Parts: sequence; C-alpha cells; structure tokens
Amino acid sequence: MIRRTVITASLAFAVAAPLTAQMTHDHDVKVEGAGALPKGWMGRTDNATAKIEDAKFVAMGSGFHVTSGPAAIYWNDKSATKAPFTASVTIRQTKNPAHPEAYGIFFQGRNLDKPDQNYAYLLVRGDGKFLLNHRAGADVHKIIPWTDNAAVHKADANGVATNTVTVDATKADSVRFLINGTQVAAVPGAHLGSTDGIVGLRVNHNLDVHISDFVITPAK
Repeated sequence: MIRRTVITASLAFAVAAPLTAQMTHDHDVKVEGAGALPKGWMGRTDNATAKIEDAKFVAMGSGFHVTSGPAAIYWNDKSATKAPFTASVTIRQTKNPAHPEAYGIFFQGRNLDKPDQNYAYLLVRGDGKFLLNHRAGADVHKIIPWTDNAAVHKADANGVATNTVTVDATKADSVRFLINGTQVAAVPGAHLGSTDGIVGLRVNHNLDVHISDFVITPAK
C-alpha cells in the first residue's frame, strides 16, 4: 500500500561506472511462480537482457513481497511527488543471500521505462553498510560508496534483518538520508538537482524481502 500522508556528504556525482562493474558474479535465479505485478505497478531490470517476469513481486497483507530474480526497480505512477516531502519504507530481508545484497528506496524517478531513465537511490545490505547512487540511462554515479554505519541493522545467522530507509527532501539546503531513524548522510540539493519525480523500491538480485510501510508524505 502506498500511503501519502552522521555524515554530511557534499559530493558531486562521480565518474559513471559501467554496468558490468555493478553486477555480482553469481547468476540471477529465475523465480518459480513469478507472474504479473500487482495492479498499477511496473518494474525494470538493471540488465536489459533480464526479464522482470523472472522476479516475483506480489501484494501480501498490507505490503508486498519480492523474491528476486534479477536486480530491479519497482514503481507505481501514483507515487510521483514533488518536494518538499519525506519518503520511507521498511524492508525485512528474510533469508541469507549468497553474499550481501542490497535493497532500499529510490526517488526523483523520471523516464523510468525509457533509455534515459533517471533516479537516485538509497540502499542497505546485510553486512551493515549503506550506499547512495544516482542512475542516468545506463550510467551509475556513485555519490556515497558502500559505507559501514551502526544505524544499519545487520542480518542475523539466518539472514534476517529489518531496516527502515528514509529520504527527507523537506529542507532547502540539502536532502537528508536516514536509516532506522538515524541520519546517515546529507547531500546538498545542488548536487542532486530537483527531487521531484516518482518514488519507488529497489531490490537487488537473488533476495527474498518483505516490504511494509511504504509512505510518501508531502510537507505542509
């Protein structure tokens, strides 16, 4: 369900990294029983040769469950918003992946189904690290590389971890990024550009996660 309701980073976008550098070495697992996405939802895989149908994204209770499959983003056009706003989602990793894999939120999404796709994304993974990147077309710009932070809940021996990631675009000077209620970074707005656009979800490959409390709150 979509409900509307510390480190300071002053980094410009870095040199774009090729897609091959972003991919992991183990192959995507084609998920059995995958099918159509929930009504109103769309998805796009990182790898142009992968199929979104090889991942499973389903409504479950008041949230969603994703079993991937290829790394992908998921969005609903109803989640388009304009600054100022905050956006937050809670994601529970339910199983151990072959190695730490990431999940989180994206924002300022534009042209998501076109070659010139554009979005920024905040991710966490089970080894206690977070990442902030920007994607433009096929290029990925690293804003904050994988960084250890005590705010990120690490996965236990069974691979289980629950993390809430938040984008706070309510301030004039910067966009703040929070994990489990703790600010882990702030990026000057001039580096990110307009934060207007679609807010959605990102789940990297071969993960099993449950998504709840996906909330976009326009500031009054």
